[in-house]
Amino acid sequence: MRIAGAALNQIPFDWTHNLRNIREAIEQAQAAGVELLCLPELCLTGYGCEDLFLSDWLPEAALEHLQLIRPWTQGICVVVGLPVRLNHRTYNTAAVLRDGQILGFAAKQFLANDGVHYEPRFFHAWPAGETTTVPWKGEEWTLGDMIFEHQGVKFGFEICEDAWRPDDVRPACRLVDRVQLIVNPSASHFAMSKTDVRYHLVTEASRNFRCTYLYANLLGNEAGRITYDGEILVARHGHLLLRNQLMSFKEVDMECVDVDFTQELAPAETIALLPAPDEYRELNQALSLALFDYLRKARSRGFVLSLSGGADSCLCAVAVAEMVRLGTTELGTAEFMRRSGCFTAEEIQQLAGPVAPVPDQNAPGPKDASLTDPSQHQKTINQQLMARLLTCAYQGTVNSSDDTFNSAKELADSLGAVFYNWEIDAEVTGYTGKIEQAIGRPLTWKTDDLALQNIQARVRAPAIWLLANVQNCLLITTSNRSEASVGYCTMDGDTAGSISPIAGVDKDFVKKWLRWAETELNYPALRHVNSLQPTAELRPLEEKQTDERDLMPYVLLNRIERLAFYDRLSPRQVLATLVQEDPAADAEQLKTYVKRFYSLWSRNQWKRERYAPSFHLDDYNVDPRSWLRFPILSGGYTQELNAL
Repeated sequence: MRIAGAALNQIPFDWTHNLRNIREAIEQAQAAGVELLCLPELCLTGYGCEDLFLSDWLPEAALEHLQLIRPWTQGICVVVGLPVRLNHRTYNTAAVLRDGQILGFAAKQFLANDGVHYEPRFFHAWPAGETTTVPWKGEEWTLGDMIFEHQGVKFGFEICEDAWRPDDVRPACRLVDRVQLIVNPSASHFAMSKTDVRYHLVTEASRNFRCTYLYANLLGNEAGRITYDGEILVARHGHLLLRNQLMSFKEVDMECVDVDFTQELAPAETIALLPAPDEYRELNQALSLALFDYLRKARSRGFVLSLSGGADSCLCAVAVAEMVRLGTTELGTAEFMRRSGCFTAEEIQQLAGPVAPVPDQNAPGPKDASLTDPSQHQKTINQQLMARLLTCAYQGTVNSSDDTFNSAKELADSLGAVFYNWEIDAEVTGYTGKIEQAIGRPLTWKTDDLALQNIQARVRAPAIWLLANVQNCLLITTSNRSEASVGYCTMDGDTAGSISPIAGVDKDFVKKWLRWAETELNYPALRHVNSLQPTAELRPLEEKQTDERDLMPYVLLNRIERLAFYDRLSPRQVLATLVQEDPAADAEQLKTYVKRFYSLWSRNQWKRERYAPSFHLDDYNVDPRSWLRFPILSGGYTQELNAL
């Protein structure tokens, strides 16, 4: 049997868009002679519909729209994910359709309730071994724990989280020797290195349960925060048969493979290892695709960035450039421009139309390298695209250095982005003068250090917001996860923005990624930022302000953060772990850093509540609306820290 999975880039309850992608996947599969096609979990509605799954109308609309898919399934068996609501309970199901008929609905038995997932809020888990019926306009179908058959091959289901449970409880343990094929429609979020875990999950399941295992994931930034890598895997008895290229810019990625179910295949003695994950490249691909989807699904016209010349803003600028490079490489310039929604038909024709004839390079006169070197030609086109898609501004003060200005300007120029440069000292002086007059005393660095730092960051927000509004663009804010943890940011200042792409990435990784990008992605202009110590540049230059002097070494900050909230240890346990990991370290200094981290964490939860939407990119983040909830008001670990 020729079986296939299709990764789809969907949008929550955008029926027209989602049905178009479903139909395209089915038509591609039919053209390729596919006999069984698996589409991703909840692909009809989109996975990220949140509390709308609790309504009556959304599941009803999904069932109504499912009827439109029925006539498209002539000669093929298709799995479509959608919610079904029965007796005021919503179930996460996979409908099986063939030859215009609905054969039934398999229901998800285990619900994801950790990390970024809150499925028990929306869905009820289906009990193993039970079935019921779904009535609809005179028809009736079976729903529940089901086995289906197609062309003599019996198949059952695990739906995403079902497969992540222990082998002795997951649905596959009851399907062994009853089916030849297990189908898994998934909405498994991206995190760096997660694909390696998922590969072993599928291949080992195919060996342990003596079956062929077909897995198909969602694709792209569907609803704003979570990105899906579109992974498609087929394994049989521990042998990998199919694995696709992840993070595609396509709307539909359909991949198929032939499986001879009549032939015995000896189980793999060992599972072959994949190459070690390259997290720098994974981040680059995920960030590029997430930005592209956010741009077009928000119906924006591009991005605006306050480019300080520091690590975070430089990474964000390069991320937009990589979005253009990777997108045009896969889709072609014309399709990238069309899909982005930022260009008119005339602009697309002008920039992506037929390339001018290459002149005779033997003729006398200067040679145009862009016409003879395709990569250089595409680079020139990408820079023209960047001039429309990214506008940067350096907003300097008397405390800004030539180093950061040169870093910002050279990087923007090398990317092709529009670059503006203005100073904000007059606005800062205006605000400080008003307050000095009101309170009857001067503001000084000795008495008002934090206020004088914050006003500089805050004054930068109105102008950059105005520029973004004028251009109908998304304003990028550049805070990283390390800053979010300790509140090392100015609310309504450097946190102002529409989207915070790297708020899920720690500062140490940001610095390492930039060094990697300078050489591996060929961005030589990053040499400036890679030679600088991270600094807010808000105090007078003679104070030589750096982030790590204000806080602590970033490597240590990240370690405390992970122990505290990923491993969920107490302050005492965190300190003991740090001492054990580095016996030569100064224990009193470690204690000071632990106290500082927890104190800053507790008092700054209100800032994390107000951050712009961020992408989930690592195995955890500190966004209270996706991964980590924490009270705004609390005891602040007072007793626990005093006990240290």
